Amino acid sequence: MPSKSAGIIAYRKRREIEVLLVHPGGPFWRNKDLGAWSIPKGEYADEEDAAIAARREFAEELGHEMTMPLTALGQVKQRGGKLVTAFAAELDIDVRGIRSNTFEMEWPPRSGKRQVFPEVDRAEWFTLETAREKINAGQRPLLDRLAQLAGGE
Repeated sequence: MPSKSAGIIAYRKRREIEVLLVHPGGPFWRNKDLGAWSIPKGEYADEEDAAIAARREFAEELGHEMTMPLTALGQVKQRGGKLVTAFAAELDIDVRGIRSNTFEMEWPPRSGKRQVFPEVDRAEWFTLETAREKINAGQRPLLDRLAQLAGGE
């Protein structure tokens, strides 16, 4: 059975709609940009409510409690088979103050040394057009659904 993640696309309306995406932390992602960004999301168990999991993951990855109402955007399947259930919320936060949880891994590989990295090393607001280039390809349909919902391009 494929793993499942739940996440939230925060969006704000400026001259055009902007969405909040996160860049994964750790050495593997350090120099990757196009296609590497994601909505704030994380895995959840079968018995857990996807909206509750999405709120938890948003808080863990950004250090910001999501209290706004959520609108379901449905589910997409990423290339590796992971199913992502997404929600949208209109919200404007300052990304300079994000505080992500961390993970530990052996780095460099086979060195026996363990290092701690942030799960998310940065977050940024992007227009829908730019977000389509930056986001993981499997999540692009979520941007299209958000555009329909929020009256964007």
